[in-house]
Amino acid sequence: MNYLLLSSNTLLFSFLLLLIAIIPFGFATKTKHAISWRSALALTWLAFILQIIYFTCRWKAIGYAPVSNMYEFMTFFGIMLIGAVLLMSYLYKQWSIGFFAIPIALIILGYGSVFSNKATPLIPSLQSHWLAVHVITVAASSAILSVAFITSVMYLLKTTNTGAKTRGAKWLELVLFNLVVVVGFILISTFCRLFFSSQVIEFANKKGQIISATYTLPIIISNKAEVGLFALSASVDAQKLNTIIWSYLVGGLLYLIIRLTMRKALCEILKPFISRIDLRLLDEISHRSILIGFPLFSLGGLFFAMIWAQIAWGRYWGWDPKEVWALITWLFYAALLHLRLTKEWEGERTAWLAIIGFGLIVFNQVFVNLVIAGLHSYA
Repeated sequence: MNYLLLSSNTLLFSFLLLLIAIIPFGFATKTKHAISWRSALALTWLAFILQIIYFTCRWKAIGYAPVSNMYEFMTFFGIMLIGAVLLMSYLYKQWSIGFFAIPIALIILGYGSVFSNKATPLIPSLQSHWLAVHVITVAASSAILSVAFITSVMYLLKTTNTGAKTRGAKWLELVLFNLVVVVGFILISTFCRLFFSSQVIEFANKKGQIISATYTLPIIISNKAEVGLFALSASVDAQKLNTIIWSYLVGGLLYLIIRLTMRKALCEILKPFISRIDLRLLDEISHRSILIGFPLFSLGGLFFAMIWAQIAWGRYWGWDPKEVWALITWLFYAALLHLRLTKEWEGERTAWLAIIGFGLIVFNQVFVNLVIAGLHSYA
């Protein structure tokens, strides 16, 4: 049996099921029809089961936990987010969370699909059972903390006067705009990968060494004067900057199309879907998610990571960029819980903090891995 092919097919089918599930979730959120709820839940549970099958089959095919690169990690992150949403929704009987959570999970899964899904041998430092223990715990904790982000966005959508040009409304719209930008990145990257060939550009870096950069998107900016519309010095990573520019171009265009079609801001479009939700319950779910996710992140992101670092590199802590930002994320959530428990911060203040915390998670798991050079750059 071709386990790799089976894993890819089940993951694709689960993605389609989640995409379809958004429709009954939307109807159920606005009407509370029992059939819509049951259909949405059935589709989500089936998709989650298929995702577990994907994970199991890929593990069987490659011989180690499939969390060693960006494709595998982001895919598992998305799977854990679906599992976390199902768990929290079951505990609090608030299935409407799924309407907002599933698009986030789809964005995460779509982002992971942009990277290569080829199975390659592990580098020596990853050849350890701590790969599964550390990364799976980090992904699970990040997914649970992401539930706090989702419920916080829902909370702010209900409490913010989205029709007025207030500071809160503008910031909330900016959060949603950046999610659209990620969708733009996924769309343009997938389109170019399907219909265009990658381009390799060779140039001299600031040390005079000849290096190459592989562009999967049309070249706007490069480190070579003869290529692209603009040439930058070798001290700037033009390849990654090119990707960011295309993401904002396509994402901005997509956002503009939505605004012109609906004649409303994203906040105003989504606001009717949270009219029936209790604010206190949203705040409680956000708080409980952080209470569960924070200890798990402490274990996976710090404790297990330090044990593995000692085994792999002979030291518990080395101020690697990934380690530093994991510590910053941990300190931020610790401060959030401290303010909540001792200063009785709740409601909008903790909702904004949970959104910032999610931003730190994304920055740590994506930007630090891909852009900042360090021992974790292989991911």
